[in-house]
Amino acid sequence: MSNVGEVLVSAGLFVGLMMFCLWLLSLGLRNASIVDIAWGLGFVLVAWVSVLVGNGNSKRGILIAVLATIWGARLSGHLALRNIGHGEDFRYRAMRKHHGQRFWFVSLFQVFVVQGVLMWVVSLPLQLSQVDATPSLGLLSIIGSVIWFIGILFESISDLQLARFKALPQSSGKVLQTGLWRFTRHPNYFGDCMVWWGLAIIAFESTSGRFGLFGAAVMTILLLRISGVAFLEKTIIRRRPEYVEYQRVTSAFIPRLPRRSKSDSHL
Repeated sequence: MSNVGEVLVSAGLFVGLMMFCLWLLSLGLRNASIVDIAWGLGFVLVAWVSVLVGNGNSKRGILIAVLATIWGARLSGHLALRNIGHGEDFRYRAMRKHHGQRFWFVSLFQVFVVQGVLMWVVSLPLQLSQVDATPSLGLLSIIGSVIWFIGILFESISDLQLARFKALPQSSGKVLQTGLWRFTRHPNYFGDCMVWWGLAIIAFESTSGRFGLFGAAVMTILLLRISGVAFLEKTIIRRRPEYVEYQRVTSAFIPRLPRRSKSDSHL
């Protein structure tokens, strides 16, 4: 088996074992939400498994693993602080109610297997960057690191701004429209997207790593069309009526200056 195959298979086996253990733990806790908290840490472990198995350039391998570790540890820590003690997420509660006594089995495939497959695919830049010994770090690694840094700043700052906003009693039913949230309705998802394109560009410097662009593309689709922007905006208007005007003046994803509001246009 080539080193590419060894890395891909090792990462796949690890992800499968991790998700199976998480599923067993979720049955005992009666809480499938633990998969969300473990999502970021899963990428951290995949990155270091790939470093250990891969025969690629050590500088590139360590760089991309360290950047993945910072991203994954921050995300999992943020979700743990936000979710622990608040019970199972409403999405999984709805699934549990719908499937009833079969949820224990259904959750294995619809929650843990699905997220495991997505983790393996999205982490392709982390895996394939560990295969080729040449070239060493160059211009693309610098560009990718800068893009990653911008992304992690966007993600971290916007999460902090939102947490502070939600902690204010007067914020109930309101929409955050200051800070990074003035320029995009989803700065945290935009930052997440930037992180993964940054990692993919670092991986792209190696021949095998070029196929890692597929992982960044899948993450972008998830953020825009499935679990991120599209999912949130289906329900948020019912909970926050002023979100309609916020949608009109504020970019959905890519940051830009807001349009003029209707009240401003009459001044």
